[in-house]
Amino acid sequence: MTTPRDTIRAVVESRHAQAIALSHRIHASPELGFAEEMASGLIASELAACGLDVTLGVCDLPTALSATAGPGPLTIAICAEYDALPDIGHACGHNIIAASAWLAAAALAPVADDLGIALRVLGTPAEEAGGGKVLMLERGAFGGVHAALMTHPAARDCFEPFYPASSPLIATYRGQAAHAAAWPERGVNAADAITVAQVGIGLLRQHILGTDRIHGFVSRGGSAANIVPDHTELTLTVRSATIDGLQSLLPRVEACLRAGAMATGCSAEIRPAAPVYAHVRHDAELAAAFAANARMLGHVPPGQEGPERAAGSTDMGNVSQVIPAIHPLMKIDAAGAVNHQPGFAAACAGPDADRLVANAALALAWTIADIATDQGHRARLLAGQAAQR
Repeated sequence: MTTPRDTIRAVVESRHAQAIALSHRIHASPELGFAEEMASGLIASELAACGLDVTLGVCDLPTALSATAGPGPLTIAICAEYDALPDIGHACGHNIIAASAWLAAAALAPVADDLGIALRVLGTPAEEAGGGKVLMLERGAFGGVHAALMTHPAARDCFEPFYPASSPLIATYRGQAAHAAAWPERGVNAADAITVAQVGIGLLRQHILGTDRIHGFVSRGGSAANIVPDHTELTLTVRSATIDGLQSLLPRVEACLRAGAMATGCSAEIRPAAPVYAHVRHDAELAAAFAANARMLGHVPPGQEGPERAAGSTDMGNVSQVIPAIHPLMKIDAAGAVNHQPGFAAACAGPDADRLVANAALALAWTIADIATDQGHRARLLAGQAAQR
């Protein structure tokens, strides 16, 4: 007798080449957050071809999408990301995320009725910088969802990685321009304000938790060596293990930023650059079901998992605060490169990445089939508080 798991595997195998082509097309034409017109259009078209009911441009976001199949009553969402990074393209492998999410949906659609699920694929733009999931959550895209799943490529396998909360900030300093050689005393140097702020942050790092992070770059530094800079910007990301920790750390960072202005006589404006990302709360039972399937496919974490190394931050954290969710990492061989390096970008269109497209789709789809057919899992999720519309 053919089981839903058998059907899922057969569809994944038969459509793997199609999913690889989708992954490679997205990889070859990287698009930044909220501008993923080609990627979202491709995914919407492929989902529709598999029989899903697709709406592109949901939540007043032109590159966000929602696609559904199956009658329910258990509603399970798969999240797809497809934005790239500036300059280095798909160095976080979102092309793999998108292709594997589509392949998992294609495999689940024929068995959705048998599983008693309503499958929802949510295309979520601007994960890298913009918080697409935060906006979609606030605007109702996750309404009625009982669980949300996705996977992410990385240089290691980790089924419950540590994703801290984060807040992106922009500090803008304004001073007074002057000729740096002839009239330096007439200038108020906004670049010096950044220097003082960075020194303060560097000293603050001695007294923060090991799981906290403060990092960034000078996004505007000046225009010429002989002009005292009158307008500079420092772009930062502040991270902490939890939202509460982040709220305690942010005022200390902002004090360092304001110290730069006070020391130099500049004005300072400090503003958020994007929504705050919450820390990820992995649902333990979903994570265990996923881990069992991933191990069957050869994905085994190298030793004990723990919070000693963060996996970055993600807007999936905000979803996980409301809905049972998982966001595991699955390994590709990137020849020693790690996420957000050019070598990792190259690997995300390589043979091991192509293999991961199938493995991630299988692990996702099998996990959804397992929780839908296990009465304990199913009852727990149905009894839980689904996201409000």
